[in-house]
Amino acid sequence: MKLPLSGPLTRYGSVFALAALIIDQGSKLAVLHGVDFGPGGVVTVAPFLDLVRAWNTGISYGLFSQGVDGWWLLGGLKLLAAVLFWFWLARVDRKLEAAALGLLIGGALGNAVDRAAYGAVFDFVSLHAFGFYWYVFNLSDVAIVAGVGLLLYDSFRGGAVKSPS
Repeated sequence: MKLPLSGPLTRYGSVFALAALIIDQGSKLAVLHGVDFGPGGVVTVAPFLDLVRAWNTGISYGLFSQGVDGWWLLGGLKLLAAVLFWFWLARVDRKLEAAALGLLIGGALGNAVDRAAYGAVFDFVSLHAFGFYWYVFNLSDVAIVAGVGLLLYDSFRGGAVKSPS
């Protein structure tokens, strides 16, 4: 069985992947090299938003930390996920599904680039309200969550809207 590398909406989905990757890496570089975190390591942007410098050597919430020497394991898993999502993208015929998969691919690649470059993922966004602090994240994480959300939305509505041929 031969797996297709491209399909009718591969280019469409790849635009989302590339946009997610560029926005993620650009924001990380801008914050990493352009923000003075000072001695406290926190920059307050709004009453509910701080910028912080956090290096995540694990997965979400720092679980399964591999340390900076184990970057290749989780980085490799991100690359594998991106490849599998690409094969899925090559088979879709709905724009929403293609966009969602593109976001997943771009998000996975953004965090994989961090692991290869730094040995860990750079997280810097800290949202909080009423004494509750969400986990610190980056824009690759936003792309991944948005991609999963769009796939769920698409599945609940039955994937009824197909792109015109």
